[in-house]
Amino acid sequence: MWSPCTACSTNIPFFERGLVVVNDTFHPYESLDELTAHLSTVEEDVYCVDQVTKRQTAIISASNLLEQIANRDTIELIQHGEFESHLQPIVHLDTGERFGYEALLRSRNNVSPGELFRAANCFGLHSKLDQRARAEAIKATYHAVAPHEKTFINFLPSTIYNPDYCLQHTFEIIDQYGLSPDRFIFEVVETEKVQDVAHLQHVFSTYKKRGMKVALDDVGAGFSTLDMLRRLKPDYVKIDRSYISFCDQDAEKRTFLKNVRQLTKSMDITILAEGIERAEEVDVCRELGFDLAQGYYFGKPSPYSL
Repeated sequence: MWSPCTACSTNIPFFERGLVVVNDTFHPYESLDELTAHLSTVEEDVYCVDQVTKRQTAIISASNLLEQIANRDTIELIQHGEFESHLQPIVHLDTGERFGYEALLRSRNNVSPGELFRAANCFGLHSKLDQRARAEAIKATYHAVAPHEKTFINFLPSTIYNPDYCLQHTFEIIDQYGLSPDRFIFEVVETEKVQDVAHLQHVFSTYKKRGMKVALDDVGAGFSTLDMLRRLKPDYVKIDRSYISFCDQDAEKRTFLKNVRQLTKSMDITILAEGIERAEEVDVCRELGFDLAQGYYFGKPSPYSL
């Protein structure tokens, strides 16, 4: 049987006409609407067969296949659609000069990032989407980021099953564009949710061995993230915007920011305040000795021109 899954990508095919197999019984259908109508009466696991190529889908529940069909436009977009990176500036707090950008994935047909990643997680396509996001960010760096500037690229540790294998695609694209690895900083998103620290250490090590830097995103006051800071020793940390917002009016937030700044400084880690929207927040972070800053105050994510 043809299998749609590999270690780092998933391909979900939609056969517009073919056979649906239920309990080893073949039921022909002439359209996805006809298939949908039939699946609505089925509770068993099923799979579909393309009568021409003889390709088969994976065996899944009828309800799951119905959901895939209902979301097929988004699934097709993730697998084969057009994407681009929007770039949000990151600046040096002491001088205001641009340090680089964060590359953020956007679809060309305006499907929201939230919908893309929801569908990716639901249908086992998060590795595929994460890989495509890294590829677009590297492309954007080649076309729009100055050689002396850095690019932050997000990644989910759960999408990188085997770093030595799964990251080869990323490294190959960097090599194809002739870019220096030290121009890239790969940042973990959803740091608070990371469970397998040993796996993340392996991912970080793989990036670093190729000459790249690594970062933890959305670092907050929780024990888990501060403990990971000590265990992982990232090159950069981004402080969760919830601690930056109106920090000038909140003594507890300023105390946390001061403490994490002291910790990162003692570990020689560059610290970045994200989500800055007000001049007063800039002043607090500058006074506390933060290195870098990002937020609407300095610029929104925007497409680049070739």
